[in-house]
Amino acid sequence: MIGRLKGKVEAIGEQICIIDVGGVGYEVQASARALRDMAIGADVVLTIDTHVREDAIRLYGFKSEVERTWFRTLQNVQGVGAKVALAILGVLSPQELANAIALGNWAAVEQTPGVGKKIAQRIVAELKDKAPALTVAGLDAPVTVNGKAGADAGAPAQDTAVAEAISALSNLGYLPAQASQAVAAACKELGAEADTAKLIRRGLKELAA
Repeated sequence: MIGRLKGKVEAIGEQICIIDVGGVGYEVQASARALRDMAIGADVVLTIDTHVREDAIRLYGFKSEVERTWFRTLQNVQGVGAKVALAILGVLSPQELANAIALGNWAAVEQTPGVGKKIAQRIVAELKDKAPALTVAGLDAPVTVNGKAGADAGAPAQDTAVAEAISALSNLGYLPAQASQAVAAACKELGAEADTAKLIRRGLKELAA
């Protein structure tokens, strides 16, 4: 099974890219967010999810381990296949998806083309308790291009603060789901520039309310 690819971007399509690894071109399906960060001829590293079927082997590429984890987890929801899961991750970053689920904001998920109200509500309902663990566990480096982080490289700094705040609140005895909801609410109020300390303080106020 292929779990990671490191090579040069040979071609970029609407939903796929071709990664040249030692002279072999691998066709990889990727989210719109991942594809936007790529450039033909640039070096790239992708985390891969391999799907083996009788008639084909399909590779799905992601910017980080947490994105791949969300891809797999989304498909546990009835009515969500690989295509829909990839589309959702093309609209929402892992942290945005985690926040939407923690806050019960199914409308954010519904923004994805091909995702209706019922599917969005089902995703939020079924994954509510899984969002915190996935968010904290998946703080990996984003896809790199020519040794540098991609266009979404600004996200990991806040992702780290969010994960640290959730972890801190969990260590104080709050359930992961409670901690995640409190921090998500804090993020919504304080904005992207909030650091760990501010998120913890605001999160504690949310939990005490």
